[in-house]
Amino acid sequence: MELTIFATILSFIIVLLIGPIVIPLLKIFKFGQNIREEGPKSHLKKAGTPTMGGLMFIISLIISVLTLSSKISSALWIALITTVGYGLIGLLDDSLKIIRKKNLGLRAYQKLIGQITFALILSIYAYNNSDIGSFVHIPYTTKFINLGMFYIPFMVFVVVGTTNAVNLTDGLDGLASSVTLIICVFFAIVTYGLKKYDLSLFCGALAGGLLGFLKYNAYPAQVFMGDTGSLALGGAISALAILLKMPFILVIVGLIYVVEALSVIIQVVSFKLTGKRVFKMAPLHHHYEQLGWHETKIVAWFSIFTAIFCLIGFLAISF
Repeated sequence: MELTIFATILSFIIVLLIGPIVIPLLKIFKFGQNIREEGPKSHLKKAGTPTMGGLMFIISLIISVLTLSSKISSALWIALITTVGYGLIGLLDDSLKIIRKKNLGLRAYQKLIGQITFALILSIYAYNNSDIGSFVHIPYTTKFINLGMFYIPFMVFVVVGTTNAVNLTDGLDGLASSVTLIICVFFAIVTYGLKKYDLSLFCGALAGGLLGFLKYNAYPAQVFMGDTGSLALGGAISALAILLKMPFILVIVGLIYVVEALSVIIQVVSFKLTGKRVFKMAPLHHHYEQLGWHETKIVAWFSIFTAIFCLIGFLAISF
């Protein structure tokens, strides 16, 4: 546990130190966020706020893990590769948005190809790992089921779905950072309890980076994480769940991600079929904004909700 704590503190300090360097550089190179015109009007004032801030906690994660790990296990390597890989997809997407000066980066199919590629790498690794194989844990039981030939396609679906859900959650100052920080703490405790000390260190480093990032990302945000950060976080969370043979736990502890994604699906399907919208605006956090809730109130309640469901998630696991 000491190394996990050290990783958390080191990653936190690194982000605090590089923030005053990275944020001005993003401003100098005009890496500012383009705001969607169809989004909440209150967000238009955020146009030009530096984006790609996710680079800060990705850098702190890498430095902390490489510095404190005496020997990097294959599981730790694959978690890092998945996180950085998805971060690179987001970085390319953010870069194209800035170059085009529109809130349009990679085309959907281009982003999907990249996401499926890294999801396949993670899924194939897990499938061929003797400690994981094609087994997944059933929450609230001590049983595991063998998915057999369906394991790899199912895990690809889990990873791609999770990363896009986290991406949708990143719509308010500090929202994705706060929710994912709590989930990282959950996984840090679980991995330590299962004696997966290498992954516990990974969780601590990511949690520390997010904690430091909130210094700059909490309302009013000085920097946004961008797709660089949100896709990296989705990759990291899904990698942890798969490496622990617990993909179903994501539905519990990551219920905010699920609800945010479902709100978009429901809104689109409802509008196409009936011409009517279920929510005032999707994803769900924008619905509450339209109801008059302040950003900080939404972030607070979504974080509280996540903390409660992480506690419920602990009950689903047999250490």
